[in-house]
Amino acid sequence: MTSTESSCQPAYQPVLPLCTSEIQKLLPHRYPFLLVDRVVEFDPGNRILAYKNVTINEEFFQGHFPTQPVMPGVLVIEALAQAGGVLYQLTNQIRNGGRIDNKLFYLVKIENARFSKMVVPGDRLELDITLKRRIRNMAKYDGIARVDGKEAACAEFLCAEAQD
Repeated sequence: MTSTESSCQPAYQPVLPLCTSEIQKLLPHRYPFLLVDRVVEFDPGNRILAYKNVTINEEFFQGHFPTQPVMPGVLVIEALAQAGGVLYQLTNQIRNGGRIDNKLFYLVKIENARFSKMVVPGDRLELDITLKRRIRNMAKYDGIARVDGKEAACAEFLCAEAQD
């Protein structure tokens, strides 16, 4: 193939919305800890909007709290971090012509976390993530979790690629 032929091929672009089967190709998380159900917006290297559908069937509601179920704030932050992982992996997938890296990333720092609304069964958590900076094997994100357009939580977080 000549260089002219390769430049005529369309670049890889994910087809939205991404459902859980596609998300599972990008993240190592599985039930009951996969907290991203759908990706509806994606701006490579910049931003992602994903959903987590919160149902009464979530295991954590058995103990948090049985008579007044509330999604633990730490899991809302984890959902934001997972959506950040999807943003990172999808961006790399585009850069790699559709190939998935399967790199592991760990949440290493959370700053300025704020909780302003309880997340309860029946809510659809909107996970709005913006990549602020990417330095070598690390990425810094701003995340806002919303329910019905109203902020439920926000945080800045840092994720790092696992080293061999």
